[in-house]
Amino acid sequence: MFVGGLSAGSSADTRSRSPQDSSLLTPIMEASPTLAPFQHVRFCLRYPSDCKSDPTENERIELNAKTWELLKRVNHGVNMSIIPIPKSYGPNLGDGWTIAPEMGDCNDYAVTKRHELLENGLPSRALRLSVVKTASGIGHLVLVVVTTKGDLVMDDLIEVIRPWQSTDYHWLKIQSATNSKFWYGIKWPAVGPSGSQADRRVRLVDR
Repeated sequence: MFVGGLSAGSSADTRSRSPQDSSLLTPIMEASPTLAPFQHVRFCLRYPSDCKSDPTENERIELNAKTWELLKRVNHGVNMSIIPIPKSYGPNLGDGWTIAPEMGDCNDYAVTKRHELLENGLPSRALRLSVVKTASGIGHLVLVVVTTKGDLVMDDLIEVIRPWQSTDYHWLKIQSATNSKFWYGIKWPAVGPSGSQADRRVRLVDR
């Protein structure tokens, strides 16, 4: 269902610019609690250390030159290290979200980036997986990094790390900051610049 990898029109340019516009500081707003993606539940059983929560951690990362370079390095490195392939999440449960596979889809890219940032000491509470729909209506998983200069999106479909407002995604649900195993819906109109009334009627369908 989720296909990862840089698209043909995506840039491999790592010269992503750190966001400076104060208007980009508006965070993604949580709505009501919602079901976690089923594959994330399975992921937490397989990788429990990646689903731990620490209430003493900061919910935002100080975005400075050092952390910005770390985000760019991890985003680029993971995008280049995984060969994109579609995966089947059928009744046999043969495929699951996997950290650092040789081949994988967007889910594998997102959890691998989160894992590497955790390994580099960034707080779990500021690293939040999010389910979106692309402009063409395809389900997609990205990593949202909550920083002092806005909520940034690490994506396998584009090399540039962008503020969430700069994407054309329809935002559906996001991992809780307080408990990595819980998820919340996302309040409308948090649908990005292309949101419409029709978009706002999209149901939060669990995968």
